[in-house]
Amino acid sequence: MSQDLRTFTALVRARFPHAVIAVVAESMGGAVAIETFASAHPPDADRLVLISPAVWGWSSQPLAYKLALETAAHLAPAKVFTPPGFVTDHITPSDNEPELVAMGQDPLMIWGARSDALYGLVNTMQHAWNDIGEIRAPTLYLLGAHDQIIPRQPALDAARRLPTGDRTAWYAHGWHLLLRDNQAAHVYDDIAAFIRDPQAPLPSGAPPVPHAGAASGALEATAGKE
Repeated sequence: MSQDLRTFTALVRARFPHAVIAVVAESMGGAVAIETFASAHPPDADRLVLISPAVWGWSSQPLAYKLALETAAHLAPAKVFTPPGFVTDHITPSDNEPELVAMGQDPLMIWGARSDALYGLVNTMQHAWNDIGEIRAPTLYLLGAHDQIIPRQPALDAARRLPTGDRTAWYAHGWHLLLRDNQAAHVYDDIAAFIRDPQAPLPSGAPPVPHAGAASGALEATAGKE
């Protein structure tokens, strides 16, 4: 996937040599983009936008999760796991219910994953968390206060480790799928503004991501004010 990203941006650069090229990466795509932009051979792009990047690696996984995944990936790598009902009933990626219904009815939606694929995903998320401080492009890191997919602490810790000068935005009414949420228009406007000028104020006025060491009560208070 990293090489696909390099190839695609190189093709775009060859066709539009004078354009500002931005990579906008969401969730697992964010993890892949971080690892690629932090590598010795980053993509030929001018901006990076990370939307709810997947940075929940081994170092922040609960012990039970780590043991279960290690065992399954090595003993039954082809076994497909699907989220149990009690999880899907209580965890939602967005507040946009019509969009979630449409996604649920999409015949191309994949609901399960092989255990070895999940193992690889956690490896990728760990690399992203480790490498985020080495990104080689102006970066905008976007998080929703109600993200239920990527736990808050590793997401905040990763944001704190961005290179000096990079930007973050914290959406009090945002969830994991920030580009699908009911407040998605604000996110699109902020991304467009950043692509035009990485130092320009964000039109939404969204504050920076809170410091990872902030108390959870303070974070909730911030979320409730917007």
